[in-house]
Amino acid sequence: MAETKINKFHDDEDDDKLFYKRKSIMLTPENAHFYKSKGNLISLTLKNEDGTVEDFERVVALRSFPISDPDYYISIREPDLRNKEKGAEIGLIHTLADFDEETVKIINEELSLRYFSPQITKIYALKEKLGYIYCDADTTSGRFSFSLSGASNNIRTLEDGRVFIHDIDGNCFEIPDPSKLDKSSYKKIEIYL
Repeated sequence: MAETKINKFHDDEDDDKLFYKRKSIMLTPENAHFYKSKGNLISLTLKNEDGTVEDFERVVALRSFPISDPDYYISIREPDLRNKEKGAEIGLIHTLADFDEETVKIINEELSLRYFSPQITKIYALKEKLGYIYCDADTTSGRFSFSLSGASNNIRTLEDGRVFIHDIDGNCFEIPDPSKLDKSSYKKIEIYL
């Protein structure tokens, strides 16, 4: 007969380890030093309030408000590959402008990879078929053909007039000002605005 293993918690100490969450703090130039690791990843040396120092070989930067306030409230987290790199939050940067030029460059490089969002400059085709919208467009990163599953949840116009389009693969495309597109492109997108 095969032995069955059952994972059980044996004491409260194991429970504490399982549910440990670090306290997120505000990160400032005084307590946080960001630098590139040998593997070209973002590393962090953090000086805690009690004077202890923690070294993080790799950290992940995420925007709290990627569309409305991209340079404010940057979440710095431990990586967790099982959870789309959204590990425990180490701290929050109020604004990148508080940090020196080199730190801003390091963090912006990471953010530009994570939030790749080319701008649409011309729309060749925009057609609906069986509940999907198919688009062929020129962008600041070249020509793309992409699909979206309906317009209502995937084409968003912000108060400032910018338009964001999210395709079925999770990519995001931006139209900074639809009225500045050529007439043919504007006519194709106008019904969705």
